[in-house]
Amino acid sequence: MRGLLKVSGLLILVTIWIGCQGDYRANARGGFGEVTVVVDSSELKSQTVQAIQETYGRYIATLPTRPPEPLYDLRFTDFNNDDQLEQLKRNKNLIIAAPIDDSTNTARWIRALLSDEVEQQVRNGESFAFPMQNQWYQDQWTMILTASSDSALAEQIHNSEQTLTDNLLRKEFERWKEDIYGQGEQVALADSIWANHGWKIRVQHDWQRRIDTTYTKDGEQQHFLTMRRPLPENDRWFWAWWKNDVKDISFLDSDWINAKRDSLTRQWIRGTRDSSYVTTEYARAVETESFQLNGYPAYETLGTWQMTHDAMGGPFANMTVYDEENDRLFLLEFGQFAPKYDKRRFVRQFRTMLRTFSADSAWSDTLTGVAAER
Repeated sequence: MRGLLKVSGLLILVTIWIGCQGDYRANARGGFGEVTVVVDSSELKSQTVQAIQETYGRYIATLPTRPPEPLYDLRFTDFNNDDQLEQLKRNKNLIIAAPIDDSTNTARWIRALLSDEVEQQVRNGESFAFPMQNQWYQDQWTMILTASSDSALAEQIHNSEQTLTDNLLRKEFERWKEDIYGQGEQVALADSIWANHGWKIRVQHDWQRRIDTTYTKDGEQQHFLTMRRPLPENDRWFWAWWKNDVKDISFLDSDWINAKRDSLTRQWIRGTRDSSYVTTEYARAVETESFQLNGYPAYETLGTWQMTHDAMGGPFANMTVYDEENDRLFLLEFGQFAPKYDKRRFVRQFRTMLRTFSADSAWSDTLTGVAAER
């Protein structure tokens, strides 16, 4: 994957110059989840186009939507003149794909963007993917995909599916962070959680704290906190559980995470009926991925919840984080009930907010408990 990080020296210099001088260009256009794919019109049935559809356009298995929502909404297009090319350059998310030595307009554009040295790396099979940021407009993501042949490029795309989609997803998280907190932020609420509990996430402007309690279960002290953002036809909630003095996490895997989640939602996230509570809908996909979150070992779990004894359900996004320095284990989760709304958009907002988590490295748990609030 060396090629994924390589762009021409000219492009790097342009980026540095813009950063130093101040970027006064207009913003790129299009939605966060929309991707314009530039390929020659004669290549719409190529292996490359199929690989792009199966990578960037694959269905999201963890969303409760019918029909299923794709990872990104793809629009395939071509250009025949400079005016059309200039219009393409305005798009927020742009994939430019063609074999390096094709005679198409797209391939010629790719060769114009890459240096001779990088072109040779492509022909040698050493590089195939070249991400660019803000190349023509602000807040723009571009990915050049090229190889020695159509079949070679398709194979490279399939082999690097996760890396390619993660590259765009990181850009989308940056955008959502600006959008979410640009509308307002409850700094005082986040600071209160930090002061009282030694951790925090950034809190959107209209979320309300509901439960904040310390309790004993199986002879061990545990902590639970909830927030809610109730809106008409779009109810969203957040909960956090944490436990101190966790010195060994060898037990931590997807089975433990989901069992713990279910035990917590059964106790704390309940419906209007006495017998109803939120639990995981295992008939749908539930996916867990491990990674490093701001230096912490973390597991992200995505899936669908359902309400027992009630016809309700929706998506959730969970982050399980271990603070190695202070032996503290955290589970944090957002859920939503909004049958009439786009699920992909809100889950990506939830995933963005979870990624703002941080823990106090100097924390010492001297509190014996906090009274529950509802």
